Amino acid sequence: MASPEEKFILVVDDEPDVRAFLAAMLEDVGFEVDEAENGEVALEKVKSRTPDLITLDMVMPRKSGIQFMRELRAESKWKDIPVIVITAHASDEFGSKDVKELTAFDTRTKPRVIVEKPIKPIKLVEAVGQILKVEINLEDLDARP
Repeated sequence: MASPEEKFILVVDDEPDVRAFLAAMLEDVGFEVDEAENGEVALEKVKSRTPDLITLDMVMPRKSGIQFMRELRAESKWKDIPVIVITAHASDEFGSKDVKELTAFDTRTKPRVIVEKPIKPIKLVEAVGQILKVEINLEDLDARP
């Protein structure tokens, strides 16, 4: 089984506080993390270094999460990157259409997990660990709620 230090995660969210929170919780358990403030920046980062997993917000300026997913999945070298969608809009008018579209993606290309904000750190870290087949010491979560 791999260790978190061997895995690189890209956190994509337009809210700086959310990006910092997600990055800190993933770094606390040992993952290497980079951040992007929208789908456009995220695509550039993926081009320069392919992440092992992406956490992705749906509602963002410049390039939304769904637009990013379409472009990511259109490239054969990136179509299998696991994606965890993190959104506050899974069931409102801002994001429910996008969530429905994502769940209609082919089984191999749709997001592995859709998590609604507010995020429970332990649930997200456990999901990342399961997807990446990484053993995580949950005590490293720094006693977060």
